[in-house]
Amino acid sequence: MGFPVTVVLGASGRIGRVLRHCWRQSDPPVEAEIRWQGRQPLETGSKTETTCQLDPLADPAGLAQLVTGADLVLCLAGSIPGRGGDLADNSRLALATVRAAARAAETSGAPAPRVLLSSSAAVYGNQPGLLSEDRALHPANAYGTAKAEMEYQALALGQQLGVAVTALRIGNIAGLDAILGGWKPGFCLDQFADHRSPRRSYIGPKTLAKTLARLLASLRTCPDLPPALNLAQPGPLEMAALLRAADLPFAWRPAPHTSIAEVELDLSRLQHVLQDSPLSQDSPLSQDRRGGALDPAEAGQLLVEWSEIEPVLTGNTQRLTDPPQRAHPVQDKESHS
Repeated sequence: MGFPVTVVLGASGRIGRVLRHCWRQSDPPVEAEIRWQGRQPLETGSKTETTCQLDPLADPAGLAQLVTGADLVLCLAGSIPGRGGDLADNSRLALATVRAAARAAETSGAPAPRVLLSSSAAVYGNQPGLLSEDRALHPANAYGTAKAEMEYQALALGQQLGVAVTALRIGNIAGLDAILGGWKPGFCLDQFADHRSPRRSYIGPKTLAKTLARLLASLRTCPDLPPALNLAQPGPLEMAALLRAADLPFAWRPAPHTSIAEVELDLSRLQHVLQDSPLSQDSPLSQDRRGGALDPAEAGQLLVEWSEIEPVLTGNTQRLTDPPQRAHPVQDKESHS
């Protein structure tokens, strides 16, 4: 077997840029050759990575050529609310990726690469209790519905074409969500009857990069993976706690009946997979001090991670941990749940 190859689709997006920055801080990044794909030009940062500019939907032959020789394909490409894109592109891009993996296998005669799809905790909707991957999906908004449909279609096509597919149901990513990253004067949070704000399973951007690196390494030694995998740090975190940690002012409004009080992901399956990660203890992307365990999500830790990543994504020199200058009146309120 040659040097393992990972293809990352959607490398010019927010998660892709986080991975490119964080993985380049370690040597080697994920113990594999990385092929980064984006619709915009991408710079190359090391000898173990290459870049490719192509449109996965417009150039299926080019996409198949890109994934030929790879053993893993991480598809981060997709559409999110508020960016003017078509949410149905989530399914189109996932299906194009599965077809490319199958076509690459036909061309090379090698097994088809495993496809990992970037999904979301939004597929669970408003359900009580700890949410395991076996829980029925009941998305409560258009984005969750689009991701659930993406999972269904891609898994069905993967079974038909002989391509292993796993949907990564990622929780809120600190700074890439609407709270830290979307704050502006007049920001408003829903408040429930228990006087708390919405609670979500969160993960820091640097922890996300480390966890994905560990997951990819695990798959090369223990390739079995279920069709869905929750990805976050343990414990639900209040959105208000993040804003308070960042010293960002906000106002309250009574939570409407459509607001979801809590989304907590069951991470036992993820913890089990990460225990088998072969990354060495002295690697910057190694297992943390508790072996396979992930540290609980804490507001201060998430804020530090975002403050280090924010300049990479936005180019802003002032970070959330800098002394704030935010004596703004609360007006033009924007609610978030």
